[in-house]
Amino acid sequence: MLSAREKEEIQESIRLAELKTSGEIRVHIDKKCTVNPIERAIEVFNKLKMHETEQRNGVLIYLSFSDKKLAIIGDKGIHDVVPFDFWESTKNEMIFRFKRNEFTQGIIDAVAEAGKQLQHYFPIKSDDKNELNNEITEG
Repeated sequence: MLSAREKEEIQESIRLAELKTSGEIRVHIDKKCTVNPIERAIEVFNKLKMHETEQRNGVLIYLSFSDKKLAIIGDKGIHDVVPFDFWESTKNEMIFRFKRNEFTQGIIDAVAEAGKQLQHYFPIKSDDKNELNNEITEG
């Protein structure tokens, strides 16, 4: 899957993205995904308790490299204020990078774009705290 260095680079991109937004971003990578990736992403989202943020503004970038599946989902607070196809451009950029075998950069770019998008709707607050850790989870 990802090397320790690649994980560190992605975690750093999450930290940097969250400097400009109160939104929370996580990345989860499965070895195999035998169901619809959105269904699996929702399952992981709930397992990670991402719905417990104060503003309900958590985002999960879900990937299964071996099955070539991905999903980006946000919590209720995000979906209450953004257009239906909010994550499509981010997903398309990831797919473009993945086709070029630029997996780590594809994830980093997606994290940066998610942070940029969230900044518009959920700007950073002076009393903001990191509600979810930036660790990449795997299944």
